[in-house]
Amino acid sequence: MSSPLLQLKDITVSFEGFLALENLNLSLQPGELRAVIGPNGAGKTTFLDVITGKVRPTNGDVIFKEQSLIGKREHRIARLGIGRKFQSPRVFENLSVYDNLALAVAIPKKPFPLLLGRLQGLQIDRISQLMNIINLNSRATSLAGSLSHGQKQWLEIAMLVGQKPDLLLVDEPVAGLTDEETELTADLLKSLSGENTVLVIDHDMEFIRRLDSPVTVLHQGQVLCEGSMETVQNDPKVIEVYLGQPEEEKL
Repeated sequence: MSSPLLQLKDITVSFEGFLALENLNLSLQPGELRAVIGPNGAGKTTFLDVITGKVRPTNGDVIFKEQSLIGKREHRIARLGIGRKFQSPRVFENLSVYDNLALAVAIPKKPFPLLLGRLQGLQIDRISQLMNIINLNSRATSLAGSLSHGQKQWLEIAMLVGQKPDLLLVDEPVAGLTDEETELTADLLKSLSGENTVLVIDHDMEFIRRLDSPVTVLHQGQVLCEGSMETVQNDPKVIEVYLGQPEEEKL
């Protein structure tokens, strides 16, 4: 087995005595698709904040591509190859779909090549490929602000992929989406794994099932259980923790 792309080792985060994460351990292999679930307060957002350098852990280490991320600033971690998608889509609504993707693939990351029409052939091909992946070829010249919520989510994911990160962190991508958009988003993320390493956080269990990936359950800042969706649902610890909660709040 190859070396893990990402390792969290005994991560503890304390906010004025409150343990948001406690001795958290997690490992991701290159090309893996992993789902992380847990109720509000389980530590999911803090977990992502630690990886991206927004929060420095009280104890523990984060190893990415065999080097520690502790103490590195957020922009430097991003440059090392970690892309994060937040719950609300962050696209340039006054630019077209094409121009949003052009900014994502442009090297260096400046608007002038886009404004002067100086994208290289490989970059133009990459934009076309990304629009194919998210099925927005017919909307290439449409303003991003005119897209549906789901289409904006797909556009932002494509923008992240266009920057060629080694690890994609995707936070609640199907919040507010229709059932059809949710299914398409799951299929999109599945198609990206293998070539990309993808970690997805969400509450929608049907979406998680459709991902058909290993699942990590967080509870009170710790890993409660890991395995397939079937394994997780039948684990006595998970059943005990979530017993009596309304169906929509479970996991």
